[in-house]
Amino acid sequence: MAFPYQIQSYDQYKQVYRDSIVNPDVFWAEIAAHFQWHQKWDSVSQADMDNAESKWFSGARLNITENCLDRHLTDKANQPAILWEPNNPNENSRRLTYADLHREVCLAARMLKNLGVQRGDRVCIYMGMVPELAVAMLACARIGAIHSVIFGGFSAQSIVDRVLDAKAAYLITCDGAYRGAKEIGLKSIIDEALDQLDCIQAVVVYKRTLCQVEMKSGRDYFWQDEISKVDPKAALEESAESMDAEDPLFILYTSGSTGKPKGVVHSSAGYMVYTTYSFINVFQYKPGQIHFCTADIGWITGHSYIVYGPLCAGATTLMFEGIPTWPDAGRFWEIADKHKVNILYTAPTAIRSLMTFGIEPLQGKSLKSLQVLGTVGEPINEEAWEWYYEHIGKKNCPIVDTWWQTETGGIIISNLAGVTPHVPSYATLPLPGIHAVLLNEKGEEITEAHENGYLCIKNSWPSIIRTTYGNHERCRQTYFDQYKGYYFTGDGAFKNEEGFFRISGRIDDVLKISGHRIGTAEVENAINQHPAIVESAVVGIPHPIKGQGIYAFVVHEPDFSGSTILQDEINALLNEQIGPIAKADKIQLVAGLPKTRSGKIMRRILRKIAEGEIEQLGDTTTLLDPLVVEQIIQGRVH
Repeated sequence: MAFPYQIQSYDQYKQVYRDSIVNPDVFWAEIAAHFQWHQKWDSVSQADMDNAESKWFSGARLNITENCLDRHLTDKANQPAILWEPNNPNENSRRLTYADLHREVCLAARMLKNLGVQRGDRVCIYMGMVPELAVAMLACARIGAIHSVIFGGFSAQSIVDRVLDAKAAYLITCDGAYRGAKEIGLKSIIDEALDQLDCIQAVVVYKRTLCQVEMKSGRDYFWQDEISKVDPKAALEESAESMDAEDPLFILYTSGSTGKPKGVVHSSAGYMVYTTYSFINVFQYKPGQIHFCTADIGWITGHSYIVYGPLCAGATTLMFEGIPTWPDAGRFWEIADKHKVNILYTAPTAIRSLMTFGIEPLQGKSLKSLQVLGTVGEPINEEAWEWYYEHIGKKNCPIVDTWWQTETGGIIISNLAGVTPHVPSYATLPLPGIHAVLLNEKGEEITEAHENGYLCIKNSWPSIIRTTYGNHERCRQTYFDQYKGYYFTGDGAFKNEEGFFRISGRIDDVLKISGHRIGTAEVENAINQHPAIVESAVVGIPHPIKGQGIYAFVVHEPDFSGSTILQDEINALLNEQIGPIAKADKIQLVAGLPKTRSGKIMRRILRKIAEGEIEQLGDTTTLLDPLVVEQIIQGRVH
């Protein structure tokens, strides 16, 4: 059975797309009518792009968890909502039906209320990939609290920055987490962060690894203990909080071109409608299919396509606690066979990593259940696309190459599985309702094929970023100030003769490591904390596995010796300040950096040097000290 708004053919896509651009309010109203509302909207959309202001379904009231859970209880109560695969393949999997998940969310919602959490409070969540992470998010949403998930690989300092920015009063964590062969003490990292925080009223600790943890009386509470105090019957009878369509659902931090991460805010109604619509159409989801998104819920992919999109669609979503290469490089394929996965959505980074192991890990794996493959996080190169298509999909599964961002809330450009064409390394076509264009530097729309431009979105859409938490002007300047009337993505792209988009990559000072965005300023700020470092500049370099790696140019104190020790200390600092993901792949000690006379570091030149394009540096005579460039070239790390 198809969903009433599921596109069935390429011709239908073209017609629906045209209609959605000509009359978007009619288009989105028809889709929104299929959701459960406490009160219908007065108007579908209101947007002032110049001031970064968008409102969708104004006047409507709802609770997203009723669309994720309650409305499925009549016909899907015994269907799995979440399948959980643990890090250790010898540990038992878990299966939570819609009835189970509804019960757990209601209990957790009451638990949070008992601990003082109220509507509008910010709750930071720092957990491993266990089902209770999804439960915690949904419990917050059910009572009207705003959740902010912090990736479980981030450091104590990163937690401090995000908690302070969100003005959070509550934390939910685990005692520890498993990741491959490692056990990570999450509570101990939280404790380190708490030494710098006096705003936290309560910390809830879910027991996962049973490692020894310190618990502060009156502040720290074990999840299992607090849940046991809740009256299940009373919890299940409690109504979900009625939220305004534009009430914030969550804050998710993403790196920017300044050192301070941006708290991207998404709304309750628009985000729900768009993530569900995009999930059903991009993956061509059919009732009963098993959807396996391999992302961490700490990133937007996990929010939109592990939790909210699939659950609103009544799908079965699979969560995986571990990593693709442990205990061996066949883990993804083993999970696909074990749970009869139909849709597999992963990152090009993971595919490239698994390619290095060859096809031996695929021996004995049938993968016959797979029907749709997907990629996310960065553009996929043609070699990885072909390997994925041939060896994983057996040339029978369409690949959806999805382009989107934390700020867009859901997939913006992608082929629709088996409905619109897939082309290696092309994201192809915008989804209905998305008016994607390419602009030149003058802000003029580019119509010529194969001409590079800035990828922008004309007009608003339901899941567009609402603000950056506590600083709306930053949101306006970052995304809406460059070209009036457009959302500026920060990515470059071009189109072929058929109008298919190919994303060429970031055009600002943001790195994309294994699909995760990290600001160059954030990395430089961490490096510069080393007492022997004068200053630094960081650029991205092509990396065969991660897509992009980090090349750091570092100026140290003149009397400092011991370069190898210094490089080790820099990476230790990056690990401490940001997390293991920020490890520098190459560190070059330099006497100085190429700067303009106004003091601006010319990263364009450093990027060319790092990539070995020495003959394409352009004019360097305007630099404050052109000789610095020659010295950097001679010391380049190969």
